[in-house]
Amino acid sequence: MKRKAIQDLANWKSSEERKPMVLKGARQVGKTWLMKEFGRNFYDNFVYFNFDEDEALKPVFETNKNPARILELLSLIAGTKILPGGTLIIFDEIQECPEALNALKYFKEQANDYHIIAAGSLLGTLLAQPKSYPVGMINLLNIYPLTFDEYLEAVDTSLYAFYCSIHQAEKIEAIFHNRLLDAYNTYLIIGGMPECVASWIKYKDPAKIQQIQKELIEVYENDFSKHNGKVNSGRILMVFRSIVAQLAKENEKFMYGAVREGSRARDFEEAIEWLVSAGMLNRVYNVSKMEHPLSAFDRLDCFKLFVFDTGLLKQMAGIDNAAILLKSDYQFKGPLTENYVLQQLRGQFDVEPRYFSDKNREIDFVIQNGIEIIPVEVKSGEDKSAPSFKRYITEQRPAYAFRLSKRNYQDEQNFTNLPLYLVCRMKEWTE
Repeated sequence: MKRKAIQDLANWKSSEERKPMVLKGARQVGKTWLMKEFGRNFYDNFVYFNFDEDEALKPVFETNKNPARILELLSLIAGTKILPGGTLIIFDEIQECPEALNALKYFKEQANDYHIIAAGSLLGTLLAQPKSYPVGMINLLNIYPLTFDEYLEAVDTSLYAFYCSIHQAEKIEAIFHNRLLDAYNTYLIIGGMPECVASWIKYKDPAKIQQIQKELIEVYENDFSKHNGKVNSGRILMVFRSIVAQLAKENEKFMYGAVREGSRARDFEEAIEWLVSAGMLNRVYNVSKMEHPLSAFDRLDCFKLFVFDTGLLKQMAGIDNAAILLKSDYQFKGPLTENYVLQQLRGQFDVEPRYFSDKNREIDFVIQNGIEIIPVEVKSGEDKSAPSFKRYITEQRPAYAFRLSKRNYQDEQNFTNLPLYLVCRMKEWTE
């Protein structure tokens, strides 16, 4: 599998402003593979240290703050000389040794010609705590599950080659449009978790995918009690397990009372912050105005929560594969599609997506691109009705507006209908 994050890391390597790199992302999204693959392809060699597997590593950082001494000891442990610029130093599960995370600032200040990359499970929850890491002394890169285009390249290289050839203002031939819709439907089932994609490539067995997804969900739920720190693990679990019911509601807005009857924000807000920081849930705030800058109009008490991988949400919701592949409509189709769209949008634009909703209208996603505000309507099928969306673009005349659906590519009078399989390339249509 190829990951677009490799190019981000290549840019990091060549940057004059390079600092030690820390990868953030949920467990099992491929951070370890990515670091090793980067080391294999862009350096003479790499050295790999796992703080969870090797307890003997911790004293190296607990008793030393001098990078030269630390490098000397790490070279002895690895059995090879660590060379500046030629050896990639990989620290995995770095959250198990806070002193190693803190030591990154000494490397930045005193030995920045050595290239260091680090990652860890639930590292986001640690980075969210003040004074828990060297602020301003590291680069951060978010790692997500495979996007649809990464998945397509892995499972069907010829169709991916056509996919890359699609350009603006070109209608897509029906035979390719239908093949890409089939691939999109399959992606809803498999999702972007690397283990699921690898299994599908090797076995083409839906039962194996389902088993992997079940096991991943169990692993995540076990993590809640292991790594929750001061946050009540039972409440984290309750929030996580409520997501399907939350999204099944008509307006999808997160309701504390739906987690436990009579509960309030103070009961579960820490649990939500933990899940968002851990990369398990994606939070989308409602904005009171669709104006630049969007963050100034966030309604912090009004938001939706989505699962970080659509395949896992499909499994949590108990949707049968046949419903996705054979039925034009099924329960939970809308929320599953919105979850997919958000998964493809994350990381594309500098500002996280929002949504807009008041008594009279709702816009599924609102995107800020520079100073432009882009409304996005999501349709799970071929439905063309979108009164709120159409009224907004008639009144405001935004430079760009997108309706995402299963319909073919079409430039309408004042918006673009983009097929759902092209969401991860949306930014190209704004350039």
